[in-house]
Amino acid sequence: MAGGKETPRQRMIGMMYLVLTALLALQVSNQILQKFVLLNDGLERTSKNYINKNEFTVSSIENTVEQQGNNPRDVPKVAASQEVRNQTAEIFNYLESLKQELIETSNARDEKGQFRNSSLKNTDVPGNIFNNNRKGFEMQEKLNAYPVQISQILNDLGIEMSFEDIAKDAKDIEIFQNDSEARNKNFVNLNFVKSPVGAVMALISQYQNEVLNIESEALSAITSSIGSFYFKADIVEARIAALSNVVAAGTKFQADMFIASSSSSDAPEMTIDGRSVSVENGFGKIEFTAQPAGQYDDRGLAKRVLKGEITTNVGGEDKVLPVEYEYYVAQPIIKVTSEVVNQLYADCANDLLIDVPALGNSYAPSFTVSNGTSIQGTRPGQLTVIPGASGKVNIGVSSGGNKIGDVSYDIKPVPAPTIRLFDGRGPIDLSVAYPAPGPSSLIVEAIPEPTFGRTMARDANFEVTGGEVILLRNDVPRERVNISSKNVAIRNLLASARSGDDLIVRVTEVTRTNFRQNKIKNTLANPEIYRMAIK
Repeated sequence: MAGGKETPRQRMIGMMYLVLTALLALQVSNQILQKFVLLNDGLERTSKNYINKNEFTVSSIENTVEQQGNNPRDVPKVAASQEVRNQTAEIFNYLESLKQELIETSNARDEKGQFRNSSLKNTDVPGNIFNNNRKGFEMQEKLNAYPVQISQILNDLGIEMSFEDIAKDAKDIEIFQNDSEARNKNFVNLNFVKSPVGAVMALISQYQNEVLNIESEALSAITSSIGSFYFKADIVEARIAALSNVVAAGTKFQADMFIASSSSSDAPEMTIDGRSVSVENGFGKIEFTAQPAGQYDDRGLAKRVLKGEITTNVGGEDKVLPVEYEYYVAQPIIKVTSEVVNQLYADCANDLLIDVPALGNSYAPSFTVSNGTSIQGTRPGQLTVIPGASGKVNIGVSSGGNKIGDVSYDIKPVPAPTIRLFDGRGPIDLSVAYPAPGPSSLIVEAIPEPTFGRTMARDANFEVTGGEVILLRNDVPRERVNISSKNVAIRNLLASARSGDDLIVRVTEVTRTNFRQNKIKNTLANPEIYRMAIK
């Protein structure tokens, strides 16, 4: 705590810490572990409120210094407040990582995210992490370095302020100084050794609150040191400050609506386009979803104007200040990336990556597909489209429940494979007569069209499953065998072959195995016929 008089809230936080530490030292019974979970939840909610308050204070310091003309004595205080926030966020996140490591290592949550009573009782994991692995000693060092760092930042501004250590050994805590069993324990043994997981969770959350409390005190001290500021009613203006004046359709417009000379003691009423605006600490919070425009200019933008009013007390009288703000709705451009993006292959898994760059991190896509089906990938925008047999496939793109637009593609039939004949040595050259009695083995393969085979490998598995091999002598069929797979049994057929005969390979059916391992048979209306002369 700070060296001066403590506030009731500070005394309450200090007492909670003492009670929590005392309970840990006394090795509380398992029946109250759930109470520690409730206490931890309350402490985490307090942390969130602290963070929001402290972040607003940092922003307020910057605005106040700017509104007062950036006095050279006050300008360094802006950077100092930001450094206090950064230092605090760093140690807070470090403590949060230890808490999550504790929860994960102890398997404290079940599949539904609920805490397991058996895991909350575990006393071995805290001791192993914080004592055996030395992370408790590292925590103590970081926690006690933090108030020193914050004090130095304040001292550099000429603000004399110091804080006590956060992580203390038992001998430095008043409640344990006369306890013969506990007073000789160091910080790690006092808090983590033989302590249940549920209690250690709450203790770490309390340390996070201690850190945030020191931050709050430091920021309050910086705020109090800034020079006085007075309203000048004759130059009061209404302003809107947006995160961006270009917003994509389907995303939220966010901005602050405020009086340029706003103060925390003022309570203005605000409206925008006739709707009431929520006011927090003198700032109106504007948030709505931008709707798609009917027309966009050649830059892909559509101009919009917000009209609002701020009612505030100026010179003892309520005054209505009108305000207008121009912004632009950006036309969302759908970008599709794929090697087959110009045309999609029928009944195949066409992998697409669909993005809307204008939406940035707010892009939360969902898709509808007509004349086909789809499978959504694990990453935003990943979509596998399986079109119907012919025509066009239409893909509807939405983000966060808001329709962005559509993209459509022609459906391209799967290109027919090329039939190739092989013997045991390699491809057979049909332009050259084969030595009698012919090849000892015959392989008939269906080779996919090169581009299709490269881009659609999961769907480019072809096999010859129908046809026949005929032995001709003087153009008269002598023997024949059927083709049911790529390896054709022709040994018996060739037993009667002689020089001057011909082998006719006639392919009537090709089967494709698609990405779902379904067999798709294609009976050839015009069979593929290949003639091999035997010399």
